[in-house]
Amino acid sequence: MRWRTFSIAWLLPLLLAPRAFPQKLSEADLLGQANARIQKYRTGRASLELLGPAGHPLRKGLTVKIRQTRHAFLFGCNIFMLGHCRTPEENAEYARRFAALFNYATAPFYWWTYEPEEGHTRRAQLEKTVRWCLAHGITVKGHPLAWNFSEPSWLPDNPAEAMRLQFARIRREVSQFAGQINYWDVVNEATHFDRPECQRQAPILTRGIAQMGVGAYVRHAFRVARAANPHATLVINDYDVTSAYADKVLKKLVDSRGRPLYDVIGLQAHQHTGAWPAEKIWNVCERFRKFGKPLHITETTILSGKLGYELRQKHPGFDWTTTPQGEARQARQVVRFYTLLFSNPAVQAITWWDFSDQGAWQGAPAGLLRKDMTPKPAYTALYHLIKDKWWTRTTARVGRRGRARFRGFYGDYRVTVTTAGRTLSGTFSFDKTTRQPIAVRLR
Repeated sequence: MRWRTFSIAWLLPLLLAPRAFPQKLSEADLLGQANARIQKYRTGRASLELLGPAGHPLRKGLTVKIRQTRHAFLFGCNIFMLGHCRTPEENAEYARRFAALFNYATAPFYWWTYEPEEGHTRRAQLEKTVRWCLAHGITVKGHPLAWNFSEPSWLPDNPAEAMRLQFARIRREVSQFAGQINYWDVVNEATHFDRPECQRQAPILTRGIAQMGVGAYVRHAFRVARAANPHATLVINDYDVTSAYADKVLKKLVDSRGRPLYDVIGLQAHQHTGAWPAEKIWNVCERFRKFGKPLHITETTILSGKLGYELRQKHPGFDWTTTPQGEARQARQVVRFYTLLFSNPAVQAITWWDFSDQGAWQGAPAGLLRKDMTPKPAYTALYHLIKDKWWTRTTARVGRRGRARFRGFYGDYRVTVTTAGRTLSGTFSFDKTTRQPIAVRLR
């Protein structure tokens, strides 16, 4: 009896402890705490050592302006319609608004369109897009290197030979664009590589993957990409955000010592049937955060019109257009979605899909711009978040030895000061790994 009494007394504190009963995360709690998490995970204190043109510290007491020029976080979108809109005016507006909002772009490398004839690629066209992006400070990702949703019409009806060509294609693209494109979606949607659409539209590649086995297929694809550019950031990408993704792909995409062959876990978030609840958004991130790799939300769709994937299938002539009510709903959901993701420390990138309704996937009203390239409320709301609410513009007073301190969002900055009738400026960057004072030479 004494032993039983002691056991119960020992167990009671554990049974009654709050952490023993994890509470369900409510939408209000997740959103209510988001701003505090953003401040904690996306901002930091920086100490600057400001030096004049001659290398001497700036005079104590001067006031310097500190302006952010780029986020460390990757805010992106696919850029498939750049230069392909209906008119020159629409092309110009597409480009202007894209560059004003994003610092990350996904370029199309679908094998069946990139190489429509064997040995004849659209490299020149893609290089033009890449040059435009780099000129505007936009990081480029290639998407995808391996995906069996379709296949080139010229592939030989030999699964083993088709897979050899597939891996050679990965090596070619990654090596040719090294230094220009250093982010790649290496394998796309391997969890359900054998779904009916794949078997129907890419029968040769699908048989080849089945013969190799998913594990061997994804491992070899990543090893080839890594050898082609050791400095590239390699992404595994999938729409299945359940534990099946982990079991079927992630746990197999490791070397002989169990170390991941991938750098980033890509998660798709197409929401054609309605916005994800906040709890789902958060739980998806937490489910994959445990793998210890950065998370990229690689494809994000929130509609500004009627909801549902089946509209086009059931009603082929249906005009799937944006509506005022849908646009207001989309704007609210965009703010909510981005705020939650930006507040999760594991997430390092969010990519919208597509930028405008013109040319959008499935013809859905998924764009941040309408077909005529005018901005929807969602574009304005997202711009306010990225370039206003989450953007640092501040001043600091120069102290002893030219030191100035401030708190800001991680990213790139320009600092300016007027002294002795001259305006001097310099640039610097900082992120969560920055520990030492940052020397900035102003000229």
